[in-house]
Amino acid sequence: MISISRSNKVGTRFAALALSLSVALATGCAPAQQETVQELDRSEDSELFSVFAASQLRKPLEQASPEERASAMEQLTDLYLIASTDRAVELGKGENVRAQIELQRVVTLFNAFAVDFLESNPATEEEILAAYSEQTALVPTEFKARHILVETEDAAKGLIEELQGGADFVELAKQHSTGPTGPAGGDLGWFAPQTMVKEFSDAVAVLDDGGFTPAPVQTQFGWHVILREDSREGTAPPLDGVREVIQRKIEQEKFSKYVEDLRGGTEEQS
Repeated sequence: MISISRSNKVGTRFAALALSLSVALATGCAPAQQETVQELDRSEDSELFSVFAASQLRKPLEQASPEERASAMEQLTDLYLIASTDRAVELGKGENVRAQIELQRVVTLFNAFAVDFLESNPATEEEILAAYSEQTALVPTEFKARHILVETEDAAKGLIEELQGGADFVELAKQHSTGPTGPAGGDLGWFAPQTMVKEFSDAVAVLDDGGFTPAPVQTQFGWHVILREDSREGTAPPLDGVREVIQRKIEQEKFSKYVEDLRGGTEEQS
């Protein structure tokens, strides 16, 4: 038995298979068996033509113009003309071609099953609300702060001494900060921690509102003296704005779980 590695991700595998299918349709790989070529309905009302035309035109068949439909039918007819030749049938018996056809068959079944599974196992309203609540609980606190950016640690220490002596932070920032916010008194406005470099956000997080850093904070930009003016709970996006993203994530997780269970059963039998 073949053992399937657990390291492969379902999403990656699905994307690769879907790509393989689209390439197969675009290149028009033919069926290997002559009887299949003869039996399939290739009229404009057939499902075969509908699938082929949609893949070629990149839009539903009902949106195609008469000229586009005619062109698609001509291409499909040419494919079957070639696929019906003795040489094409002979090539279809080769190992490589048979492997490609088998892969296309499995890809098609996989995609059809995935669509059916997701339609049959939609995310419930309870699941969506629970996932939304979990995500909003992780929204970080936001901060309002100012900073003074200087080139050396000694310069930053000197500024801290002035602040400890009662100097005005805004005025010091206007006079000494080399950063673009200097003329505005070092005002950074409101921000979430993840929008700042780690050293800076870590320093802000441990301050009290109204407090400034007791020691200089070094980042890739230089040395900072930081004043945390205020803080507030982060604002979560409204449910309607993220509902579809949450729904897709839940449904993809359900499908991944189903495949993981199948894979586990396959490995146990191998």
